Amino acid sequence: MILRMDTLNPNWFLRARLKTRQLLLLIALDDQRNIHRAAEELHMTQPAASKQIKDLEEMLGVRLFDRLPRGMEPTIYGETMIRHARMALTSLSLAHDDIVALKSGLTGQVEVGIIMTPAMALLPRAIARIKQQAPLMRISVHLENSNTLMDMLQHGKLDFMIGRILEKENSTGLIYEELTEEPASAVARNGHPLMSRKNLQLKDLASQPWILPQHGSILRHRCDMMFRRASLPPPIDVVETTALLLITSLLQQTDSIHAMPTEVARYYESLNVLSILPIELPCKMDAFGIIRQQDHLLSPGADMLLKAVRAAASDMY
Repeated sequence: MILRMDTLNPNWFLRARLKTRQLLLLIALDDQRNIHRAAEELHMTQPAASKQIKDLEEMLGVRLFDRLPRGMEPTIYGETMIRHARMALTSLSLAHDDIVALKSGLTGQVEVGIIMTPAMALLPRAIARIKQQAPLMRISVHLENSNTLMDMLQHGKLDFMIGRILEKENSTGLIYEELTEEPASAVARNGHPLMSRKNLQLKDLASQPWILPQHGSILRHRCDMMFRRASLPPPIDVVETTALLLITSLLQQTDSIHAMPTEVARYYESLNVLSILPIELPCKMDAFGIIRQQDHLLSPGADMLLKAVRAAASDMY
C-alpha cells in the first residue's frame, strides 16, 4: 500500500519505521549525488542503498531523486526530506550532548538575558534554586534593555530572556509568558524634605530637580505623560542618565528625585541607600515576561532555569 503525502498523519514516521540509516543515506546522496559513492560512504552495498531509497519513496508516494545518466538529483520532495533528515540527526546529536550533561551533573552553559527589575530578586531566587540542584552549571546573565536583549535572542545568543515585547518589535516566532506589571515609585535621599510632607501630591514633585532617562525611553515618556495628564508641566530641572551608580550617588548628594521600578526601589531602600517618597505614582511600565524562540530547543540546563524562574515568579507575583 502506498501512503500519499496528503493522507499522512503526524505519526507517519512511526508506522513507517523510518530508519536512521535511511536519514544518513539521504544526506550522503545529497552530498555525493551518486548512489555508488553514497553507499560506499555508509559501508553499504549499492543494491541495499537503492532498496532503502525505493522503500522510502514507496512509503511516501513521491519520487525523492531523479535518476540521471551521471548521478542522482533530489526532487523538491527529496530536498524537503533531506532538510528534515539533517535537522533530525542534529537534534539526536544534541540529545546525546544533553544526556552527557545530565550524567555529569548539568555542567552545561545557560545564556539568559534580563531587564533590571526581575534582575533584582526574581532571577537571583531562580538561580539560587538551580545551584542547589546543579552547582556546576554555568549561568551567564546579560543585563540590558529589552531592545538589546531581543536582538540577542533573535540572533541565537540567548536561551531565553525576561523582558518586554515592544509594539515595534517583530514578535513572529516568539513565545511570550507574561509575569507581572511594573509600577514605578519616586525615590530620594534619606531625610529628603519631602519625606515628612503630609498628603504629598504630584504637583509637589513637578518643580523639584529630577534624574530621568533620556527622551525616547519608555520610562521618560511615561513620567512626562504622568505630569501632563495632571495638567502639570514636566520637570525642567533634569539630569538625564540611566547609569544606576551615578543615579544613586546623585540622589545621596542632592535633593533630586528619581522614578524607578518599585521592586528596584524597595531593594535599595532595604539597603538604606535611598527612600521611597510617600506618594503612589500614576505611572507604570509595560508588563514584562519570559520570551523565547518558538523553534529553539532548550538544553536541560536552560529548561531547568526556565522552570525555576516560573516557580519563583509564582511565589513572588
